[in-house]
Amino acid sequence: MYFAALLARTEDGWEASDTELDDVETLSDLADLAREASPDEDTVLVLIEQEDAWFGVVRVDGEEDPRIYVSDAAAAARSSYGEILLTDELLGRDPGEDGDVLDALDLDGTEDGESDDDEEDDGDGAAAAATGSGEAVPHGPVGDAEVLDDLGVSEKELRSMSGDAVGEIAEALGASEVLETVR
Repeated sequence: MYFAALLARTEDGWEASDTELDDVETLSDLADLAREASPDEDTVLVLIEQEDAWFGVVRVDGEEDPRIYVSDAAAAARSSYGEILLTDELLGRDPGEDGDVLDALDLDGTEDGESDDDEEDDGDGAAAAATGSGEAVPHGPVGDAEVLDDLGVSEKELRSMSGDAVGEIAEALGASEVLETVR
């Protein structure tokens, strides 16, 4: 079960709106959606969480590039919404480094159950194939852990959040009441 909400900072405080991510396919689409929530180019936060598995924060300040934090990249990689956030840049890959899934597989002629006595299978091929690249997605947090520092949520606090992280973030921002209106 997913929950996604937009929190837009205005002169009068935070305004919340729930958001449908079904039509969002890229980080650019998500940033555009956030920008539409604030015509004055104020700060907009996109908060996404999947039950107790992972959460993500995307911060959009006007036309600046989005800043992203994901609590558990490996868990998010198994989610269609998480994949939107896990950009090459966020994962420390060169753009376009995502190889074909077949390139990540070890197709050395032993795939029909024949043993390969010369090499031991360390299992990395399957994990890499699952992510669509030659590198596995790291377990644990990735991205800008200081994304909310100036709003009162320190890097240490953000990294320690679990469970209802979206609620904890909203509470720290003083926006828990407006967030509850869209839950």
